[in-house]
Amino acid sequence: TNHKEDELVVGSREGVEEDDNKRNQADFALWFTTSKFENHEMVWDSPWGVGYPGWHIECSGISIKYLGDYLDIHGGGVDNIFPHHTNEIAQSESYLGHKWCNYWFHNEHLMDESGKMSKSKGDILTVSYLIDKGYDPIAFRFMCLNSHYRKQLVFTFDALDQAQSTLTKLRKKIDNLKDEGKVDKNKYDEYNSKFIDALSEDLNTSNALTVIYDVLKDKDMNDKTKLELITSFDEVVSLDLIKSNEEVLDNELEDYINKKIEERMEAKKNKDYALADSIRDELLSKGIKLIDTKEGTTYELI
Repeated sequence: TNHKEDELVVGSREGVEEDDNKRNQADFALWFTTSKFENHEMVWDSPWGVGYPGWHIECSGISIKYLGDYLDIHGGGVDNIFPHHTNEIAQSESYLGHKWCNYWFHNEHLMDESGKMSKSKGDILTVSYLIDKGYDPIAFRFMCLNSHYRKQLVFTFDALDQAQSTLTKLRKKIDNLKDEGKVDKNKYDEYNSKFIDALSEDLNTSNALTVIYDVLKDKDMNDKTKLELITSFDEVVSLDLIKSNEEVLDNELEDYINKKIEERMEAKKNKDYALADSIRDELLSKGIKLIDTKEGTTYELI
C-alpha cells in the first residue's frame, strides 16, 4: 500500500514505466498512503492509513454502490480494456460471487490529424468550444454516428462542416413532410425492423441512419408513416430531427432567406465580395447562419 508511484502495469501503455517496488509486475494497488502528487487533496482515513483508493477499486466501489450488483452495460475506451477493466472484473466478481456486467462497451479514440486527442497534449475538444465557434453540437453527434464506435474517428472542421450541412438538409426534408393521413402499419413494421437490425449488428449507427434516408426516399409510404418512424428513430439517435412548432419557419421568412442567398450568390459571381459579406453578416445578425458547401449554400437558425 505504500507505493510511491501511481498504478503502473506491464505493457507499452502511454506514459507508463515499470515499478521496481512491485513484487509482481501484474500487481496493482488497492489503497495508496503515499501519493506521487504533492498535497494530494482527496484522502480519507482507513485501516491501512490516510490515503486514497487505487483507480481499479475506486471504479468497482462507485459502480457497485450506486448502480448495484448487476450491470447491463459497462463502457469505456479501448485503452481501458487492460489493465483497468480486467482488474475491475477480477475484484468485483471475487467480491460479489457472480457475473457482474453483461456487456462491455469499448469505443475507439477521437483523433485529430496529428494523432489521438488527449488532455495531456492539451488538444481536447469540448462541446462548449464548438458552440462558441457557431456549430450546432448535435452536428458533432451526427458526425460520430456516421462512423462506428469500434473505428477511430479523425476530427476535422471540414468534416464537421459537412456533417452540419448534411444534418440541416436532412432536417429540412423531414420538416417538409405533412402530418396527415393514417400510419401504414406494414410499412412501419418493415422499416422499424430494419432500424433494429442495424443497431443489433454491433450498434451499427451508420446503417441505422441509412434506414432514415431510405424511409424518406420510399415513394410508396405516406408522410404520416414517415413522421411516426423518424420520431421513433430519433428517440435513439437524438438528432433533433423533428422540429417543434415554434421552430418551424414560416413561408415568408424562408422566402426571405432564400432570396438573400440568391443575392449573395449573384454578388460572388460578380466578384462583389463586399456585398456578399454584408449579406452574410445581415443574416447572421438576425440569427441565421449561412453554410457554404460544395453542393451549394444552406442555413441554420442559431
